[in-house]
Amino acid sequence: QPIMNSKLSENHQKEICSQLGHVHLKLLYKATVHGYTASAFHQQCDSLSPTVSVGYNVSGYIFGGYTRQPFNQSGQYANDDRAFLFTFEGRKLIKYPVANAAYAVRMMNNCGPYFGESLVLVHTGKPIVYSNAASYYPFNAAQMHGNDLNLIDCEVYQVLALTVTEVTKFEDPWRTVTWNLEHKLELMNYIENYKPLISSVSQARILLIGPVGVGKSSFFNSVNSVFRGHVTNQAMSGCSSTSLTTQFRTYSLKAGREGRLLPVTLCDTMGLESSNDTGLDIEDITSILKGHLPDCYQFNPAAPLDPEASGYRKSPSLKDKIHCVTYVLDACNISIMPTKMEEKLSAIRKKANHLRIPQLVVLTKVDAACSLVKEDLTNVYQSIYIKEIMQQASTKVGIPLSCIVPVRNYTETLDLDVNCDILLLSAITQMLRSADNFYDDFSDQLSALQTRE
Repeated sequence: QPIMNSKLSENHQKEICSQLGHVHLKLLYKATVHGYTASAFHQQCDSLSPTVSVGYNVSGYIFGGYTRQPFNQSGQYANDDRAFLFTFEGRKLIKYPVANAAYAVRMMNNCGPYFGESLVLVHTGKPIVYSNAASYYPFNAAQMHGNDLNLIDCEVYQVLALTVTEVTKFEDPWRTVTWNLEHKLELMNYIENYKPLISSVSQARILLIGPVGVGKSSFFNSVNSVFRGHVTNQAMSGCSSTSLTTQFRTYSLKAGREGRLLPVTLCDTMGLESSNDTGLDIEDITSILKGHLPDCYQFNPAAPLDPEASGYRKSPSLKDKIHCVTYVLDACNISIMPTKMEEKLSAIRKKANHLRIPQLVVLTKVDAACSLVKEDLTNVYQSIYIKEIMQQASTKVGIPLSCIVPVRNYTETLDLDVNCDILLLSAITQMLRSADNFYDDFSDQLSALQTRE
């Protein structure tokens, strides 16, 4: 069996699948591999259904048709009221539904996919299309294929159903979590009673870094909500294409409304942007990591931090430094992360590694990324798709899978949800454990120095 690489991009496949339900596509026939002949097409595709046939022309158009009827060589028309032709404008799929279902598909032994009298892919054994707009599928030829009938490839895919249990779910969760109130209270208790390993430090300082709009401020608000006992919004958060956080802000968590300060401070920065002249500056990040930056410092993307600025800490102590860096990323966007953003994250990772600061990834919006998790948050470690996304995040940021934690922020609901709380509290717990690694490392370095002296 020759190796076939799909010419249809992942995004285009998703767009087609979204029209057809919970399905995926399997490539059956590819003209550049099997040949532009009717016999090759029939050999690969007959009696398999439903199918999506796709043509790629010299002008760059991607177009084709869908039918539920299995192909054969009878010469007869086959009835299919759900058949449609389609084309793409960018990522968007434009559909031309069948107008006369009785003539939806014709089963010809000397042709490839034959939709009514409107579109024939693989015609007369040459890489050309037969197209006739004024018939069983009313379509606009210029819109559909730019009137260019010369193909560079033709593919036929079988549409296969994804059964939720088989395809998308591990039998056992790959991380074990106890989903109950007792566990939530244990996690809260651990965080409330945590003490950094070094006595001069009263709070673990965690820096949240991530692209604009991933939910950094929402994450702080959500964790704060868990301890307040109701959904609250202290940090500015919302939907915006540019960062809502323009200052360096440190947020302390409180136990209850009048409660004492918890031993953790979350530091929020303005969002990272793909272009170099906007968003957070890499030099500013170094100053933050080393503890030079005062709270409420106003960022200026055009110029890095000025050591003469008011409040600049020239010789920060250990309690001012960052003890753990947490990258906050949107689960829905990992696969389409711009290269520039990957490069920025890589530059930050190198700085943090150089300063021996432990790093984590918090993956937000896992419910929006996977229908299984949307249905039930406790499926998060059984969803094959979420694990794939976490593995992608691990590769792109260069951080091991064990340092990636999924969460769902409170952005819509007004009431707390135990399972949601458990994920949020687990994320904070991981940050505190990472901070402990930082203190251990610091103590080891310190004792090594003292030994030398």
